[in-house]
Amino acid sequence: MSSESATTLHPSNPSTPLPFEEKRGSFLDVEKAPASPPVDEGDSECPDGGLKAWLCIFGIACGLCATFGFVNSWGVFQAYYEELTLRNRSPSDIAWIGSIQYACVFMPGLAFGRLFDMGYLRLPVGAASALLVACTMLIPECKEFWHFLLCQGFGIGLASGVIFTAAAGTAPHWFSKKLGLALACVAGGSSIGGTIFPIILRNLIERQSFGWTLRITGFILAGFLLMLNLTISRRLPPKKDLGPFLNLSMFKSPAYTVYTLSLFVGFLGIYSALTYISLSGITEGVDPNLSFYLTSIANGCSLIGRLGGGLLADRFGPVNILIPGTLIAAVTTYAWPFATTKGSLVAIAVIYGASSGVYVSINPLPITRMSKVQEVGTNVGMAFSVMSCGALAGPPIAGAILDHTGSFKNVGYYAGTCLVASVALFFVARQLILGGFKGHA
Repeated sequence: MSSESATTLHPSNPSTPLPFEEKRGSFLDVEKAPASPPVDEGDSECPDGGLKAWLCIFGIACGLCATFGFVNSWGVFQAYYEELTLRNRSPSDIAWIGSIQYACVFMPGLAFGRLFDMGYLRLPVGAASALLVACTMLIPECKEFWHFLLCQGFGIGLASGVIFTAAAGTAPHWFSKKLGLALACVAGGSSIGGTIFPIILRNLIERQSFGWTLRITGFILAGFLLMLNLTISRRLPPKKDLGPFLNLSMFKSPAYTVYTLSLFVGFLGIYSALTYISLSGITEGVDPNLSFYLTSIANGCSLIGRLGGGLLADRFGPVNILIPGTLIAAVTTYAWPFATTKGSLVAIAVIYGASSGVYVSINPLPITRMSKVQEVGTNVGMAFSVMSCGALAGPPIAGAILDHTGSFKNVGYYAGTCLVASVALFFVARQLILGGFKGHA
């Protein structure tokens, strides 16, 4: 992007442009509204690598493997509960467990983001790790529907949310120019978890009782979480003047507001295909053994999108990569219900997994670029709290559509349209950021 086009307004004189060099490095892409906060000068000292930085990223990846990766295996539980444990409940009712779990991954963002900015990291992460393992091992003891909601929905979801918010806040302490790559590596952990846990659960359920399946899974989670707690650390001291609990001034920035809205709309539909792809395969008469692994195939291929999206985001700008990645996910979601053969379902899982991986891995990146490093936790937390409402409502809406119409095609129409709307809002946010069509946003 040329220096002539990379200008923003001087805060004291809106008609006077500031030169390109006075903007923050890799997000030339952000044309700051007067209400958007300036960037910390100390960020120029960011190491962008080194043993301690990459160990921190490795630990966070292990943490997301045990949290987001485990949560992403919900499709296995959805199918199992519908066939056995909760077969007297409708798919829409059962989907509430998974949607609460997804929503709670993002919902603690605001509260824990504040704690993170105050300097609290290891104690909340350690407590969340213990809660996650305990709730996983307690799932087999659940008998009533509300037991599952409390233990698997709220318990595992909130514990995962604390760890996920820590990951989003810690990575920018160690990386700036290579932040996209770092976040992609972190998100790769959830992709690996989303691949291995459905396979582990499937094979253990066939050989062990449901109770022992979850107990063994709990010990596996404990191993990943131990690596997280040993390696995660902050680089910068906590901010002394935290200001208000809600940094509502960020919403005076049109780019931040529209971008946050795009995340909310996108999460209304992004997980519908992942939740129901295994069940739709079984319904179409595909071998149940293969159908059960479609969730793992999608999550495994998301690693390609997560790593590739992070690398491309550093080079071309995160919003520029989110737009085509999300559009491909939308098209694939429309096409998914029409896949009725083994080969077509596998192809859908591969393409959907890779494209949705782009969406999930780099969506926090534009927000971190709009924020002071020491305010990343609060600003990302606010956006994630709004986004969590979409994650909460999306799967039950899809389940209700399936209940009333009996057709996965209508679910695909709903989820695909949500993703198309998200793409449109990404494009609007990009125009607000750049003030034109050209540039790295």
